[in-house]
Amino acid sequence: QVQLVESGGGLVQPGGSLRLSCVVSGNIFSLNVMGWYRQAPGKQREVVARLDTSSGATEYADSMQGRFTISRDNAKNTVLLQMNSLKDEDTAVYYCWAMDNRYQTHWGQGTQVTVSS
Repeated sequence: QVQLVESGGGLVQPGGSLRLSCVVSGNIFSLNVMGWYRQAPGKQREVVARLDTSSGATEYADSMQGRFTISRDNAKNTVLLQMNSLKDEDTAVYYCWAMDNRYQTHWGQGTQVTVSS
């Protein structure tokens, strides 16, 4: 079993930055891919960024490329999402996500990010 707990959301002005954290517990060695998704009001959940736990390779949605950075702190079993140059349209609930070696997906409870002046 895998548990994902996010933190770090909040209110930020346009152009500002936030860093989200996701603490992973349980059978962490089974996880092949980890990442972040988001869901804005009235919209479908979409991928933000993903990280391959073996190779360290990362991928980003086009609209986040260059502004967001996903990373992993192995010592703290934490996945981070550094978000810079935030825009109003980045307002959403952000979810930590992971897929294990049986292709089962795991989700955190979500953390709200609001970008507004």
